[in-house]
Amino acid sequence: MKKYKVATIITKLELGGAQEIALYTTENLNRDKYDPILISGCGGILDREVKKNPRIRSIFLPELMRMVSPVQDVTTIIKLWTILRSEGIDLVHTHSSKAGILGRWAAHFAGVRHIFHTYHGFGFNEYQKWWIRKAFIWLERVTAWITNKLIVVSSENVKKGLANRIGKEGQYEVVHCATNLKAFSEIKVNFYQKKREFGINSKSPVVGMVACFKPQKAPQDFIFLAHRVSQVLPSARFLLVGDGELRGKVEKLIKRFNLTDRVILAGWRRDVPEIMQIIDILVLTSLWEGLPIVFAEAMASGKPIVATAVDGAKEAIIEGVNGFLVEPHDIERFADRVIRLIRDRELAKRMGTEGRKMVYPKYDLAHMLRRIEEVYEKSLFAF
Repeated sequence: MKKYKVATIITKLELGGAQEIALYTTENLNRDKYDPILISGCGGILDREVKKNPRIRSIFLPELMRMVSPVQDVTTIIKLWTILRSEGIDLVHTHSSKAGILGRWAAHFAGVRHIFHTYHGFGFNEYQKWWIRKAFIWLERVTAWITNKLIVVSSENVKKGLANRIGKEGQYEVVHCATNLKAFSEIKVNFYQKKREFGINSKSPVVGMVACFKPQKAPQDFIFLAHRVSQVLPSARFLLVGDGELRGKVEKLIKRFNLTDRVILAGWRRDVPEIMQIIDILVLTSLWEGLPIVFAEAMASGKPIVATAVDGAKEAIIEGVNGFLVEPHDIERFADRVIRLIRDRELAKRMGTEGRKMVYPKYDLAHMLRRIEEVYEKSLFAF
Protein backbone atom coordinates (compact mmCIF):
# COMPACT_ATOMS: atom_id res chain seq x y z
CA MET A 1 0.00 0.00 0.00
CA LYS A 2 1.32 3.45 -0.96
CA LYS A 3 2.35 5.70 1.90
CA TYR A 4 1.54 9.35 1.32
CA LYS A 5 4.19 11.86 2.37
CA VAL A 6 2.61 14.64 4.42
CA ALA A 7 4.32 17.92 5.35
CA THR A 8 2.83 19.96 8.18
CA ILE A 9 4.06 23.57 8.11
CA ILE A 10 3.66 26.06 10.98
CA THR A 11 5.23 29.44 11.71
CA LYS A 12 6.47 28.89 15.26
CA LEU A 13 6.23 26.18 17.93
CA GLU A 14 4.82 28.14 20.85
CA LEU A 15 2.50 26.87 23.57
CA GLY A 16 -0.79 27.25 21.76
CA GLY A 17 -3.73 25.46 20.21
CA ALA A 18 -2.47 25.53 16.63
CA GLN A 19 0.87 24.09 17.73
CA GLU A 20 -0.75 21.34 19.84
CA ILE A 21 -2.89 20.25 16.89
CA ALA A 22 -0.01 20.38 14.37
CA LEU A 23 2.27 18.37 16.64
CA TYR A 24 -0.34 15.80 17.60
CA THR A 25 -1.28 15.26 13.96
CA THR A 26 2.35 14.85 12.88
CA GLU A 27 3.12 12.47 15.72
CA ASN A 28 0.01 10.31 15.44
CA LEU A 29 -0.95 10.06 11.78
CA ASN A 30 -1.51 6.44 10.77
CA ARG A 31 1.98 5.23 9.80
CA ASP A 32 0.51 2.51 7.58
CA LYS A 33 -0.87 5.25 5.33
CA TYR A 34 1.24 8.35 5.96
CA ASP A 35 4.89 9.37 6.25
CA PRO A 36 4.78 12.74 8.04
CA ILE A 37 7.31 15.56 8.44
CA LEU A 38 7.04 18.82 10.39
CA ILE A 39 8.47 22.11 9.08
CA SER A 40 8.59 25.13 11.39
CA GLY A 41 10.24 28.46 11.97
CA CYS A 42 12.75 28.73 14.83
CA GLY A 43 12.68 30.20 18.33
CA GLY A 44 9.61 28.48 19.75
CA ILE A 45 9.46 27.21 23.32
CA LEU A 46 8.70 23.70 21.99
CA ASP A 47 11.63 23.48 19.52
CA ARG A 48 13.91 21.44 21.76
CA GLU A 49 11.14 19.07 22.82
CA VAL A 50 10.17 18.39 19.20
CA LYS A 51 13.78 17.77 18.14
CA LYS A 52 14.02 15.07 20.83
CA ASN A 53 10.74 13.40 19.87
CA PRO A 54 11.55 10.18 17.92
CA ARG A 55 8.11 10.14 16.29
CA ILE A 56 8.42 13.61 14.77
CA ARG A 57 10.82 14.19 11.88
CA SER A 58 11.34 17.94 11.80
CA ILE A 59 13.03 20.66 9.77
CA PHE A 60 13.49 24.19 11.16
CA LEU A 61 13.78 27.24 8.90
CA PRO A 62 15.19 30.43 10.51
CA GLU A 63 13.76 32.46 7.61
CA LEU A 64 10.16 31.50 8.48
CA MET A 65 9.03 34.22 10.88
CA ARG A 66 5.89 36.21 11.71
CA MET A 67 7.11 39.65 10.74
CA VAL A 68 6.74 40.68 7.10
CA SER A 69 10.09 40.74 5.31
CA PRO A 70 10.01 40.51 1.49
CA VAL A 71 13.55 39.13 1.24
CA GLN A 72 13.09 36.58 4.04
CA ASP A 73 9.65 35.60 2.76
CA VAL A 74 10.88 34.92 -0.77
CA THR A 75 13.81 32.97 0.68
CA THR A 76 11.36 30.95 2.78
CA ILE A 77 9.24 30.06 -0.25
CA ILE A 78 12.34 28.95 -2.16
CA LYS A 79 13.57 26.82 0.77
CA LEU A 80 10.15 25.29 1.28
CA TRP A 81 9.90 24.57 -2.45
CA THR A 82 13.28 22.81 -2.31
CA ILE A 83 12.28 20.69 0.70
CA LEU A 84 8.89 19.72 -0.72
CA ARG A 85 10.45 18.73 -4.05
CA SER A 86 13.34 16.77 -2.54
CA GLU A 87 11.06 14.96 -0.07
CA GLY A 88 8.52 14.10 -2.76
CA ILE A 89 5.66 15.46 -0.65
CA ASP A 90 2.14 14.38 -1.64
CA LEU A 91 0.15 16.56 0.75
CA VAL A 92 0.92 19.84 2.51
CA HIS A 93 -1.08 20.97 5.54
CA THR A 94 -0.32 24.47 6.84
CA HIS A 95 -1.23 26.08 10.16
CA SER A 96 -1.06 29.76 11.22
CA SER A 97 -1.36 32.78 8.92
CA LYS A 98 2.22 33.34 7.75
CA ALA A 99 3.05 29.67 7.17
CA GLY A 100 -0.37 29.32 5.60
CA ILE A 101 0.39 31.81 2.83
CA LEU A 102 4.06 30.99 2.19
CA GLY A 103 3.65 27.24 2.65
CA ARG A 104 0.71 26.93 0.29
CA TRP A 105 2.39 28.89 -2.49
CA ALA A 106 5.61 26.91 -2.07
CA ALA A 107 3.53 23.72 -2.33
CA HIS A 108 1.78 25.02 -5.44
CA PHE A 109 5.07 25.90 -7.16
CA ALA A 110 6.49 22.52 -6.13
CA GLY A 111 3.63 20.73 -7.83
CA VAL A 112 2.07 19.29 -4.65
CA ARG A 113 -1.39 18.07 -5.65
CA HIS A 114 -3.07 18.18 -2.23
CA ILE A 115 -2.86 21.45 -0.32
CA PHE A 116 -4.69 22.00 2.97
CA HIS A 117 -4.80 24.87 5.43
CA THR A 118 -6.30 25.09 8.92
CA TYR A 119 -7.57 28.46 10.11
CA HIS A 120 -7.24 28.71 13.88
CA GLY A 121 -8.96 32.06 13.48
CA PHE A 122 -8.25 34.40 10.58
CA GLY A 123 -5.20 36.66 10.31
CA PHE A 124 -7.44 39.68 9.69
CA ASN A 125 -9.77 41.33 12.16
CA GLU A 126 -11.84 44.46 12.77
CA TYR A 127 -9.16 45.98 15.01
CA GLN A 128 -6.56 46.36 12.24
CA LYS A 129 -6.05 49.40 10.03
CA TRP A 130 -8.41 49.05 7.09
CA TRP A 131 -5.68 48.71 4.49
CA ILE A 132 -3.86 46.00 6.47
CA ARG A 133 -7.12 44.10 6.88
CA LYS A 134 -7.90 44.41 3.16
CA ALA A 135 -4.41 43.18 2.26
CA PHE A 136 -4.77 40.09 4.46
CA ILE A 137 -8.21 39.31 3.05
CA TRP A 138 -6.91 39.67 -0.51
CA LEU A 139 -3.99 37.33 0.22
CA GLU A 140 -6.34 34.73 1.69
CA ARG A 141 -8.71 34.99 -1.28
CA VAL A 142 -5.93 34.49 -3.82
CA THR A 143 -4.28 31.68 -1.85
CA ALA A 144 -7.63 29.89 -1.48
CA TRP A 145 -7.57 29.39 -5.29
CA ILE A 146 -4.65 26.97 -4.95
CA THR A 147 -5.97 25.21 -1.82
CA ASN A 148 -7.91 21.94 -1.91
CA LYS A 149 -9.43 22.17 1.55
CA LEU A 150 -9.86 25.01 4.03
CA ILE A 151 -10.20 23.47 7.48
CA VAL A 152 -11.75 25.63 10.20
CA VAL A 153 -12.16 24.97 13.91
CA SER A 154 -15.71 26.31 14.11
CA SER A 155 -18.75 26.83 11.90
CA GLU A 156 -18.58 30.55 12.65
CA ASN A 157 -15.27 30.64 10.77
CA VAL A 158 -16.95 29.20 7.67
CA LYS A 159 -19.45 32.07 7.74
CA LYS A 160 -16.66 34.61 8.21
CA GLY A 161 -14.57 33.15 5.40
CA LEU A 162 -17.44 33.07 2.92
CA ALA A 163 -18.59 36.56 3.94
CA ASN A 164 -15.13 37.80 2.94
CA ARG A 165 -15.22 35.76 -0.30
CA ILE A 166 -12.40 33.45 0.77
CA GLY A 167 -12.82 30.14 -1.03
CA LYS A 168 -16.07 28.38 -1.87
CA GLU A 169 -18.44 26.57 0.45
CA GLY A 170 -17.38 23.15 -0.84
CA GLN A 171 -13.76 23.83 0.14
CA TYR A 172 -14.55 24.20 3.84
CA GLU A 173 -14.40 21.42 6.42
CA VAL A 174 -15.13 21.94 10.12
CA VAL A 175 -12.72 20.03 12.36
CA HIS A 176 -13.08 21.29 15.92
CA CYS A 177 -9.92 22.07 17.84
CA ALA A 178 -9.14 19.47 20.45
CA THR A 179 -6.96 18.54 23.39
CA ASN A 180 -6.05 15.55 25.55
CA LEU A 181 -9.26 15.54 27.57
CA LYS A 182 -8.17 12.74 29.91
CA ALA A 183 -5.20 14.84 31.01
CA PHE A 184 -7.72 17.31 32.44
CA SER A 185 -10.62 15.10 33.51
CA GLU A 186 -8.65 12.32 35.21
CA ILE A 187 -5.76 14.20 36.82
CA LYS A 188 -5.29 13.96 40.58
CA VAL A 189 -3.99 17.07 42.33
CA ASN A 190 -3.28 18.04 45.91
CA PHE A 191 -5.63 21.02 45.85
CA TYR A 192 -4.26 22.79 48.91
CA GLN A 193 -0.64 22.27 47.96
CA LYS A 194 -1.21 23.56 44.44
CA LYS A 195 -2.85 26.69 45.78
CA ARG A 196 0.04 27.25 48.20
CA GLU A 197 2.43 26.98 45.24
CA PHE A 198 0.96 30.25 43.95
CA GLY A 199 0.59 31.84 47.37
CA ILE A 200 -3.20 31.52 47.32
CA ASN A 201 -5.22 30.91 50.47
CA SER A 202 -7.16 27.64 50.33
CA LYS A 203 -10.49 29.47 50.79
CA SER A 204 -9.89 32.19 48.20
CA PRO A 205 -11.89 31.83 44.97
CA VAL A 206 -9.64 31.77 41.90
CA VAL A 207 -10.45 33.36 38.54
CA GLY A 208 -8.05 32.15 35.86
CA MET A 209 -7.09 32.92 32.29
CA VAL A 210 -4.70 30.91 30.09
CA ALA A 211 -3.54 32.97 27.11
CA CYS A 212 -0.66 34.57 25.29
CA PHE A 213 -0.18 38.24 26.17
CA LYS A 214 -0.94 39.63 22.72
CA PRO A 215 -3.55 42.11 21.42
CA GLN A 216 -5.92 39.35 20.27
CA LYS A 217 -6.31 38.05 23.84
CA ALA A 218 -6.69 41.52 25.43
CA PRO A 219 -4.93 40.55 28.70
CA GLN A 220 -5.30 44.12 30.01
CA ASP A 221 -9.04 43.49 30.18
CA PHE A 222 -8.35 40.64 32.58
CA ILE A 223 -6.66 43.14 34.92
CA PHE A 224 -9.58 45.59 34.58
CA LEU A 225 -11.86 42.67 35.45
CA ALA A 226 -9.70 41.75 38.45
CA HIS A 227 -9.89 45.36 39.68
CA ARG A 228 -13.69 45.46 39.38
CA VAL A 229 -14.28 42.08 41.03
CA SER A 230 -11.80 42.84 43.84
CA GLN A 231 -13.80 45.89 44.81
CA VAL A 232 -16.76 43.62 45.58
CA LEU A 233 -14.96 40.42 46.62
CA PRO A 234 -11.56 41.28 48.13
CA SER A 235 -10.75 37.62 48.82
CA ALA A 236 -10.79 36.68 45.11
CA ARG A 237 -7.48 35.91 43.42
CA PHE A 238 -6.65 36.12 39.73
CA LEU A 239 -4.27 33.71 38.05
CA LEU A 240 -2.95 34.66 34.61
CA VAL A 241 -1.08 31.85 32.85
CA GLY A 242 0.96 32.89 29.81
CA ASP A 243 3.35 35.57 28.64
CA GLY A 244 4.11 37.72 25.63
CA GLU A 245 4.56 41.17 24.17
CA LEU A 246 1.98 42.92 26.39
CA ARG A 247 3.45 41.76 29.71
CA GLY A 248 4.83 45.23 30.46
CA LYS A 249 1.41 46.84 30.03
CA VAL A 250 -0.20 44.15 32.16
CA GLU A 251 2.31 44.74 34.95
CA LYS A 252 1.72 48.50 34.84
CA LEU A 253 -2.03 48.00 35.23
CA ILE A 254 -1.48 45.66 38.18
CA LYS A 255 0.57 48.35 39.92
CA ARG A 256 -1.88 51.10 38.95
CA PHE A 257 -4.78 49.27 40.61
CA ASN A 258 -2.66 48.04 43.53
CA LEU A 259 -3.38 44.40 42.68
CA THR A 260 0.09 42.98 43.29
CA ASP A 261 -1.15 40.69 46.07
CA ARG A 262 -4.25 39.61 44.12
CA VAL A 263 -3.05 38.96 40.57
CA ILE A 264 -0.53 36.17 39.98
CA LEU A 265 1.42 36.17 36.72
CA ALA A 266 2.36 32.51 36.34
CA GLY A 267 4.19 32.77 33.01
CA TRP A 268 4.27 29.88 30.56
CA ARG A 269 3.43 26.62 32.31
CA ARG A 270 3.40 22.94 31.37
CA ASP A 271 1.15 21.99 34.30
CA VAL A 272 -2.06 23.58 33.01
CA PRO A 273 -4.14 20.44 33.79
CA GLU A 274 -3.11 20.78 37.45
CA ILE A 275 -3.66 24.54 37.48
CA MET A 276 -7.14 24.11 36.02
CA GLN A 277 -8.09 22.12 39.14
CA ILE A 278 -7.56 25.13 41.43
CA ILE A 279 -9.38 27.57 39.14
CA ASP A 280 -13.03 28.20 40.03
CA ILE A 281 -13.91 30.13 36.87
CA LEU A 282 -12.11 30.20 33.52
CA VAL A 283 -12.15 33.59 31.82
CA LEU A 284 -11.10 34.57 28.29
CA THR A 285 -11.15 38.21 27.19
CA SER A 286 -10.26 37.68 23.50
CA LEU A 287 -11.27 40.17 20.81
CA TRP A 288 -11.36 37.49 18.10
CA GLU A 289 -10.75 33.76 18.00
CA GLY A 290 -11.08 30.52 16.07
CA LEU A 291 -12.17 28.24 18.87
CA PRO A 292 -9.75 28.27 21.81
CA ILE A 293 -8.54 24.90 23.10
CA VAL A 294 -8.63 26.30 26.63
CA PHE A 295 -12.44 26.06 26.49
CA ALA A 296 -12.19 22.29 26.02
CA GLU A 297 -9.62 22.13 28.82
CA ALA A 298 -11.91 24.01 31.21
CA MET A 299 -14.95 21.94 30.23
CA ALA A 300 -13.06 18.65 30.73
CA SER A 301 -11.98 19.99 34.15
CA GLY A 302 -15.58 20.77 35.09
CA LYS A 303 -15.12 24.55 35.23
CA PRO A 304 -17.64 27.23 34.20
CA ILE A 305 -16.48 29.72 31.56
CA VAL A 306 -17.02 33.45 31.15
CA ALA A 307 -15.75 34.62 27.76
CA THR A 308 -16.26 37.10 24.97
CA ALA A 309 -18.94 36.21 22.42
CA VAL A 310 -16.58 36.06 19.46
CA ASP A 311 -16.37 33.52 16.63
CA GLY A 312 -16.21 29.90 17.84
CA ALA A 313 -16.85 30.81 21.48
CA LYS A 314 -20.54 30.83 20.61
CA GLU A 315 -20.31 27.14 19.65
CA ALA A 316 -18.41 25.95 22.73
CA ILE A 317 -20.32 28.00 25.30
CA ILE A 318 -24.10 27.87 25.59
CA GLU A 319 -25.28 30.93 27.44
CA GLY A 320 -26.41 30.06 30.94
CA VAL A 321 -25.67 26.34 30.48
CA ASN A 322 -21.89 25.84 30.75
CA GLY A 323 -20.94 29.50 31.02
CA PHE A 324 -21.68 33.09 30.10
CA LEU A 325 -20.85 35.16 27.00
CA VAL A 326 -20.24 38.91 27.02
CA GLU A 327 -19.18 41.43 24.43
CA PRO A 328 -15.47 42.37 24.12
CA HIS A 329 -14.32 45.10 26.54
CA ASP A 330 -17.59 44.93 28.53
CA ILE A 331 -15.84 44.80 31.89
CA GLU A 332 -18.96 45.53 33.93
CA ARG A 333 -20.88 42.58 32.51
CA PHE A 334 -17.76 40.38 32.78
CA ALA A 335 -17.43 41.29 36.44
CA ASP A 336 -21.15 40.77 37.08
CA ARG A 337 -21.02 37.22 35.68
CA VAL A 338 -17.82 36.33 37.56
CA ILE A 339 -19.16 37.69 40.85
CA ARG A 340 -22.39 35.77 40.33
CA LEU A 341 -20.52 32.48 39.84
CA ILE A 342 -18.27 33.07 42.85
CA ARG A 343 -21.26 33.76 45.07
CA ASP A 344 -23.44 30.97 43.68
CA ARG A 345 -21.29 27.86 44.03
CA GLU A 346 -24.19 25.56 43.04
CA LEU A 347 -24.62 27.40 39.74
CA ALA A 348 -20.88 27.21 39.06
CA LYS A 349 -20.84 23.49 39.85
CA ARG A 350 -23.87 22.85 37.63
CA MET A 351 -22.29 24.72 34.73
CA GLY A 352 -19.06 22.78 35.17
CA THR A 353 -20.97 19.50 35.08
CA GLU A 354 -22.79 20.53 31.90
CA GLY A 355 -19.47 21.45 30.28
CA ARG A 356 -18.11 17.98 31.00
CA LYS A 357 -21.14 16.44 29.28
CA MET A 358 -20.62 18.60 26.19
CA VAL A 359 -16.87 18.15 25.67
CA TYR A 360 -16.79 14.47 24.62
CA PRO A 361 -16.00 13.36 21.94
CA LYS A 362 -16.08 16.51 19.81
CA TYR A 363 -13.06 18.16 21.44
CA ASP A 364 -10.92 15.05 21.96
CA LEU A 365 -7.61 14.76 20.08
CA ALA A 366 -8.22 11.21 18.87
CA HIS A 367 -11.59 12.25 17.41
CA MET A 368 -9.97 15.27 15.75
CA LEU A 369 -7.26 13.11 14.19
CA ARG A 370 -9.85 10.74 12.71
CA ARG A 371 -11.63 13.73 11.16
CA ILE A 372 -8.38 15.07 9.68
CA GLU A 373 -7.53 11.68 8.19
CA GLU A 374 -11.04 11.50 6.71
CA VAL A 375 -10.54 14.88 5.05
CA TYR A 376 -7.13 13.80 3.73
CA GLU A 377 -8.53 10.58 2.29
CA LYS A 378 -11.43 12.32 0.54
CA SER A 379 -8.90 14.42 -1.34
CA LEU A 380 -6.22 11.79 -1.92
CA PHE A 381 -8.60 9.12 -3.19
CA ALA A 382 -10.54 11.54 -5.38
CA PHE A 383 -7.58 11.72 -7.79
